[in-house]
Amino acid sequence: MLPPAERRFLRINKVAIVSIFIVILAGGVVRSTGSGMGCPDWPKCFDRLVPPTDVSQLPAGYEEKYIAGRKAKNERFANMLDRFGAKELADRIRHDESILQHEEFNAAKTWTEYINRLAGATTGIVVFLCAVFSITFFKTKRSIFVWSVINVFVLGYQAWLGSIVVSTNLMPWIITVHMLLALVILAISIYTYFKVRSVRDKDLLINHTSHWLKPLAIFSLLLIVAQVAIGTGVREEIDIIAASGNWPDRGEWLAQVSDVFQIHRSLAWLSIIVIVALFFIVRSRFAANTHQSRFTNLLVVLLVLQLVSALILAYLDMPAYAQTTHLMLACLLFGTQYYLMLLLGTVSRKNA
Repeated sequence: MLPPAERRFLRINKVAIVSIFIVILAGGVVRSTGSGMGCPDWPKCFDRLVPPTDVSQLPAGYEEKYIAGRKAKNERFANMLDRFGAKELADRIRHDESILQHEEFNAAKTWTEYINRLAGATTGIVVFLCAVFSITFFKTKRSIFVWSVINVFVLGYQAWLGSIVVSTNLMPWIITVHMLLALVILAISIYTYFKVRSVRDKDLLINHTSHWLKPLAIFSLLLIVAQVAIGTGVREEIDIIAASGNWPDRGEWLAQVSDVFQIHRSLAWLSIIVIVALFFIVRSRFAANTHQSRFTNLLVVLLVLQLVSALILAYLDMPAYAQTTHLMLACLLFGTQYYLMLLLGTVSRKNA
C-alpha cells in the first residue's frame, strides 16, 4: 500500500500523462484543419480571453497591430538565433514575407486553436501540481522531485515556443521542434510515474532478461522518435504542396513529396521488424501476465493501427482525420515503447 502522499502524486502524474496526449491530439486537429493561425496573437486570442465568434466582434485594425507585434517578436527571436550562431535561420525569419501575411478570420479555426490552447494551459497546471506534490520525495527519491521541477521549466519553454510558432506564421522547422519537445515532456512524466511505481511495486521487477534486450528496446524507441521527426517533415512538405494550389486533387500530394517520404517509409519497415522481434523475444522470456508482456502486446496493437492509418493516408487521398490519427498513434507508440524500455532496464539491473 502506497502512502497517501505518494498515491496523490501518482494520480496527478497519471492525469498529466493523459493531459499531454490530449494536447498532442488537439495539436494534430489544429494542424489537419489548418487552424494554426486561428488566433493571430498569443496567449490571448484577438486580444480576448474568450475569442470572437463573428467578424463583427474583431477589434478595429487588428491586422496591422498583430502583424507589427509578430514582426517585433520575430526580430527578437532572430537576434537570439544570431547569438547561438544560427545566422542562416535568423536571416530566413527576417526575410520571409509569408510570415507577415494576414489570414482571414474563420470562427471554426479560431475556436479550434483556442481549445488547443486551453488544453495546453490545463496541462501546464497539472504538470506544475506534479512538481508541488513531488516534494514528498525530496529526501527519499530526489530524482523524482528534480525531474518534476525540470518538466515545469521545459513546459514553460514549450509555451514560449508555441508563441514563436504563431509569430512566425507556422514556420515548419519550429513546428517540428515544438512536436519533439512535447515528446520530451511526455517522457519526463512517464519516467517520474515509473520511478514511483518501481519503488513500491515489486511486480515491475520480476523475471529475467538478457543484457542486450534493453539496447534493442532503446533502438526501437530511437526509430520511433526519428519517424516522428521525419514524418513531421513529410507533413511540412504536404502543407506547402496543399497551399500552392497546383494540385487540387489530394491524391496527388504524396507523389510530389521529396525523398524524405522514401526515408520515412524505409524506416517504417525497419521499425516494424524491430518491434516484431522485440515482441517475440519478450514473450519468450516473460510470463503472459507480466507488465513487460502486456506492454509489448499493446505495442504491437498500436503498430497494426499505425499501419492501417498509413495505408489510409497513402491510398485514400490523405483524409484529414487520418493525418491526426497517424500522429496520435505515433505518440502512443513512443509512450508505450518508452515505458517498456524502462521496464526492461529495471529488470536488467535487478538480475545482473
